[in-house]
Amino acid sequence: MHENTPAVNPAEVPATTPAAAPAAAAEETAAIETVAPGIDPEEAAEDEMTAAIEGEEAADEADALRRELTAAEVLEAARAVLAKDAADISADDVRRLRQHFGAFHTVSETGEGVEAQGPMEEEFKSLLSQIREKKAMHTARIEAEQLAALEKKRAIVAEIEALAADTDNVNRTFPRYRELQDEFNATGDVPPTEDTAIWKAFQEAREHYSDNLKINKELRDYDFKKNLDSKQLLLAEAESLVAEEDVILAYRRLQELHNKWRQIGPVAKEVREEIWDKFKTFSAEVNKRYQAYFEARKAREAENEAGKAALCERLEAIDIAAIKTFGGWDKATAEVLAIQQEWRKYGFASKKANKALFNRFRGLCDAFFAAKAEYFRSTRDEQARNLARKTALAERAEALRESTDWKAATDELVALQKEWKTIGAVAKKHSDAVWQRFLAACDHFFERKKQATSGTRRAEQDNLKAKREVIAELDKISADTPRDEALARLRELQTRWQEIGHVPFRDKDKVYDAYRTAVDRLRDGLNLRERGARMERFSDNLSGLGDDRQKLSRERERLARALEGRRSELRTYENNLGFLSFKSKSGDSMLKEFERKAERLRADIAELEEKIRLIDAR
Repeated sequence: MHENTPAVNPAEVPATTPAAAPAAAAEETAAIETVAPGIDPEEAAEDEMTAAIEGEEAADEADALRRELTAAEVLEAARAVLAKDAADISADDVRRLRQHFGAFHTVSETGEGVEAQGPMEEEFKSLLSQIREKKAMHTARIEAEQLAALEKKRAIVAEIEALAADTDNVNRTFPRYRELQDEFNATGDVPPTEDTAIWKAFQEAREHYSDNLKINKELRDYDFKKNLDSKQLLLAEAESLVAEEDVILAYRRLQELHNKWRQIGPVAKEVREEIWDKFKTFSAEVNKRYQAYFEARKAREAENEAGKAALCERLEAIDIAAIKTFGGWDKATAEVLAIQQEWRKYGFASKKANKALFNRFRGLCDAFFAAKAEYFRSTRDEQARNLARKTALAERAEALRESTDWKAATDELVALQKEWKTIGAVAKKHSDAVWQRFLAACDHFFERKKQATSGTRRAEQDNLKAKREVIAELDKISADTPRDEALARLRELQTRWQEIGHVPFRDKDKVYDAYRTAVDRLRDGLNLRERGARMERFSDNLSGLGDDRQKLSRERERLARALEGRRSELRTYENNLGFLSFKSKSGDSMLKEFERKAERLRADIAELEEKIRLIDAR
C-alpha cells in the first residue's frame, strides 16, 4: 500500500473467504522464487550487479591505464577521492588509484623508468590510509543502520501477524495495517544476507492478513487493481529494457524493477501468473544478453592474455648476452619498442592473469634496457682507448706520408694497417673522421710510391721476359745433344740467368720454379749419361786387375768407405728436412733444393752399391 491510497471506512469492509487469497499469494511468492532456482534471488541479483559494475569499470579502467599519468596527477586523483562523500567511494576507486600509481613506472625508450619520489609515495600511502578509514567508518555506520532497519522490519512483520490473528477487530486494525506496510517500505535497507528472508516474512504476513481476515471485498479489489497498475508499469519498462543497447545499464535497471516488484502488494489471482510470466520472460531476455556480454568479454580477455603472453615470449627470445655491437643493440631496441607498441593495443586480460603478465612484461623490458645501459657504460672507456690508439696510428701514417724510403715506409704502413684492423670500434661521432685521416695519409704515400717506382716496374717486366727466354733455351737442349755441348750450353744459360735483374715480386717464385725444373731435367739427364760412362770405365778397370785379390779388396774397402760417407750425409739431410717447415714461397724453394741434393745422394749411393756388387761378383 502507498500513502496516496484513498481512505476506506472500516465499517464498509465485508467478510471474505480466507482460503482463496492465501493460495494466490503463495503462487506469486513461488513464482518470484523461480528467478534463479537454488540461489537466493536477492544475492544472485546483487552478485550479478556487482559483476556488471566491475565489468563496465574494468573497461573504463583499461582506457584510463593506457593514458600516461604522472605521480602528481595520481596524487591529485587520490585527494579527489578522499574529498568525496564516504557513500560515493567504492573499492574500485581505491584499486584504480593503486593501479594508476603502479602504471606510471612504465619503461621508457632509454631504459629508465619514471620512479615515484619518496615524499610523493609517502603522501600517496597516507591518502590511501585516510580513504580506507573513511570508507570503513561509513561501512560500519551503514551496517549499524541496516541492523536497526532489520529489527524494525521484524517488529513490523510481527505486528502484522498479530493484526492478522485479531479477526474480531478488523475495522480498527486495517488503517494500522496500511501504515505498517508504508513503514516497512519506507524503512531503509537491511543486511544483504537477511533481505530475502525478511521480505518473504513480510510478504507472507501481508498475504496472511489479506487472504485470511474479513476485509472489505471492495477495498481488497481496489488494492489488487492499484498493485496491478503498478506492476504493469514495471512490466512495460522491463519490455523496453530488452531493446536497450547498453547491456549493463539494462541489467542494473532490471534489478531495480525487481526490487520495486517485490515491494508492490499482490494482484488478483486470475492475472497473477500471467503478469508474472511476462515479467519473468522479459527478465530472462535481459539476463541472456547480459550473460552473452560477459561471455564475449571473457573471450576477449582470453585473446588479450594469449597475445600478451606471446609478446612476453618474444621478449624472452631476445638473447641479450649475444648482443656485442652497437648495431645489434639498435636492432634489438627497435624490436623491443615495436613489442611495447603492440602491448598497448591489447586490453585487459583476465583478472587473475593481468597483473602477473604486466609484471612479467615490465620485468623483461627493465632487464633489457638495464643491460643496454650497462653495455654502453662499459664500452665507453674502451671506445676512448680505441680512439686514442687509432689517432696514434693516423699520426704515424701522416709522419710517413712524405717518406722516400719506399721499402721501409711501405712495410711500416702495412703493419699499421694490420694493427688498425685489430682495434675495436670507437664512437660514431669520431669513427669516420679518424678513419679518413688514416686512409688519406696511406693513400698519399702509396700514390707517391706508385709514381716514383713506375720505371722500376718496367725494368722488372723486361727482366721477367729475359728469364722466360732463358727457360725456353734450356728446354731446347734435348737428350740427343752431345754431352759436352749440352754442358757448355747449360753453363752459358746459367750465367745469363744470374746476370738478369729482379722480376716483379708476384712472378718471382713461379719463374724460378720453372727455371729450376728445366735445369734439374738437364742435370738429371747428363748425370745418367755420366754414370753410365763411369760404370763402363769402372768395369774396364776391374778387367785390367784380373785376379789380383789384394787390389780388388783395397778397391772394395775404398768404395765401402765412400758409401758409408754418402749414407751418413743422406741421413743428415733427411733429419734436417724433418724439422723444416716453410710457409712462404721462398722457404718452399729452399726446401725443394734440399730435396734435390738428397736425391743426388741417393743416386750416388745406388752407383757405389752397384760397383761393390761388381767386385763381389768376380
